[in-house]
Amino acid sequence: MALCGGVGAMALPSELIVHIFSFLSDRDKLRASAVCSRWRECLFYPALWTELKLRIGGGGCNGGGGSSSEETPRLEFLMRKFGSFVRELQLELAPVEGYLSPLNSDQSSTRMDQPPGPDNDPQLSERWRDAMATYLDQVLCVFTSIRNNRNLQKLSLYGDTCILQQEGLLDSSNLHQIHQGDKKINEIQQLFMELLSNGRQLRWLSCSFMLGLVTPCSLACLSNPSAETLQHLSLLDHQLGPLISPSELDRLSNLHSLALDFSDLTSELCGLLASPRRTPLHRLSLLLNGAALEFKPLEGTATEDDWKALVRVSANLRVYIMALEVDSSELLRVLKPSLPLERLHLDSYNTLVSDATLELISQQYNKTLTHFLLLRDDPDFPDLSVNRNEDPLVLLAWRCTQLAVLVIHGYTVWSHNLVAISRLRGSSLRVLTVSEESIDFDPDQSVCMEGDPVHNLVKEVSLGLGRVWHPCLDSSLVLSEPTQHFHRELHAFSMGM
Repeated sequence: MALCGGVGAMALPSELIVHIFSFLSDRDKLRASAVCSRWRECLFYPALWTELKLRIGGGGCNGGGGSSSEETPRLEFLMRKFGSFVRELQLELAPVEGYLSPLNSDQSSTRMDQPPGPDNDPQLSERWRDAMATYLDQVLCVFTSIRNNRNLQKLSLYGDTCILQQEGLLDSSNLHQIHQGDKKINEIQQLFMELLSNGRQLRWLSCSFMLGLVTPCSLACLSNPSAETLQHLSLLDHQLGPLISPSELDRLSNLHSLALDFSDLTSELCGLLASPRRTPLHRLSLLLNGAALEFKPLEGTATEDDWKALVRVSANLRVYIMALEVDSSELLRVLKPSLPLERLHLDSYNTLVSDATLELISQQYNKTLTHFLLLRDDPDFPDLSVNRNEDPLVLLAWRCTQLAVLVIHGYTVWSHNLVAISRLRGSSLRVLTVSEESIDFDPDQSVCMEGDPVHNLVKEVSLGLGRVWHPCLDSSLVLSEPTQHFHRELHAFSMGM
C-alpha cells in the first residue's frame, strides 16, 4: 500500500491507523491484527472495541465454523482483551446446537427432528455433557471478564440451549449432571450479580434462555445508578418462576421497553407499569410457551381492565407476542380487546390455530396489527377456509389496514386467496412470505386458465404487490428456531425497528 512520496503505510501516525481501522468489521479487525505487531497494537486500541457481537457455536464465532468447544480460546482471548471496557456486548451461545448437530445424518431435517434425550444414547449422552460443560465454561469466561466493567451500557445474552426433548424442555436441572456443575452455576450466578452491582450506566439488559444464570434474586443486586438509567429489560426463561418482583420493577421507573414470559405479566406488574409516576412504556414483548404452561399457568395474568389502565398511561404502547405450541382456547384467554397488539407470531409443531381465532385477531387488532406470522411444522396442511364463505387470511388482510409483514407456512393457502391478499394490501405489504408447500390450486379455476398455474400465480401476486414476488422454495428459511427468532425480533422491536 504505497503512498505519495514513497512513504509506506507503516509511517502513518497511530491515531490515523486507528481511525482507518474503525471502518472495519470485527472479523476484519481480527484478521488485520495478524499482519504485523504495529497493526496489532493499533487494532487493540479500546476505542475500536466499544461494541462486540459474537455467536459461539452452531455457526461459529462471528459466523465461522467449528464446534463450540473449539471456539472457547477465541472467546477467552476477546474477553480478556476487551471485557473490562467494552460498552456493548451481544453474545449468543449455542453449545448444544453446534456440538450435537453432526450426530444427525439427515441434513434436511427440520425443527421436528430434535435430538433425543441425553439418557437415550450413550454416545449422545457423553457429547451432550461435553457440550453443556463447554456452555458453563464459556459463560464463566464472559462474566469473569466483565464483572468489574462499570462502563457497560448494553448486555444482550442468548443461550441457544432450549432443546425440545421427548421428555420435555431442557432446563437448569440438567446442568447439575455436569462435573462440578453446581459449583460453576453458583459461581456464574454470583458473577452476574456482581456485574449488576458494579454497573453504573447500564441501559439495556437482556438475558434470554441462559440456563443457570438468572434467578428471581438477581435483579435485586442491580445498582441504583443502573436502575435509573435502564431503558430496556428482557428476562426470559421457560420454567423458572417470575424473574422480576413488583418491588424490583418499581425501581426501574425509566423503562421504555420490556420483555417477559406472558405468565410473568401479572395483574400486579401491569398495575405498576400503569403508574403515572413512571416513564410511559413504548414496547412490550411477551412469550407464551404452551409447553411451559404446566409450570407457569395463566392464572393471575393481566386482565382486560389492566390493559385499559396501562394503555391510558402509555398511549403509544405496542405489543409483540409469540405463542409457541399454544392451542386456540389458551390464545383466546390472552388476546384481550384492549391489548395494543402490533406483532403476532403463532408457531407450533402440531397444534392447530382455528379459523375463529384468526377471525378474532382480524377484528380486534385491525388498527394496530402490522406483523403476522402463522407457522406450523407438520406434514399436514389444514385448510382454514373450509366451511367458510371467506378465507380468514383474506379477511385479515382486508381488515388489518396497517399489515406490512405476512408469513405463512404449514396451512393451505389457495392461490386465488393469495392473489386477493396481494391486491388488498398492495405495495404496503412489504413482506409476503408463503412457502411453496403451503400453496394449493383450485382445479376448477386451473381448467379456465392457460399456461402454468405457478407462473400465473407469480405474475398475479407480483402485479398486486407492485414488485417481483416468488413463493419461498426452502421451508427452512421460514421455520427458524422459535426462541432465537423471538430474541432477535424483540431486539429490533424494542429499538423501534
